[in-house]
Amino acid sequence: HVQLVESGGGSVQAGGSLRLSCAASQVTASTGCVAWFRQAPGNKREGVAAIRRDGGETWYAASVKGRFTISQDNAKNTVYLQMNSLKPEDTAMYYCAADFCPSVADFGTKWYRTTSFGHWGRGTQVTVSS
Repeated sequence: HVQLVESGGGSVQAGGSLRLSCAASQVTASTGCVAWFRQAPGNKREGVAAIRRDGGETWYAASVKGRFTISQDNAKNTVYLQMNSLKPEDTAMYYCAADFCPSVADFGTKWYRTTSFGHWGRGTQVTVSS
């Protein structure tokens, strides 16, 4: 059973930066695609960024493109989310998710859907104050 553990959340002022980490207990085909989601109180969980580990392809939500960067360290079985120029609207619980990878084209059409992932972490809170 794959376990995902997020870390790195915290409280920052607007304009600040945080780096989130998602450590996987094992790297198998079932963790070939990894994504970060976030959920603010009263809102649906939304996809923020995703990475296909084999080829390194990445995808971003329009709201974070240019500010957030998803990356991986295969030696550490870890995926990161570097978040710069944070805004109060980025405040949310951030979750890491993983699953098998479909083709690049296929994954590109559904990386932002919660139903695309079967493995989830428990989340790490990010709070951005104005």
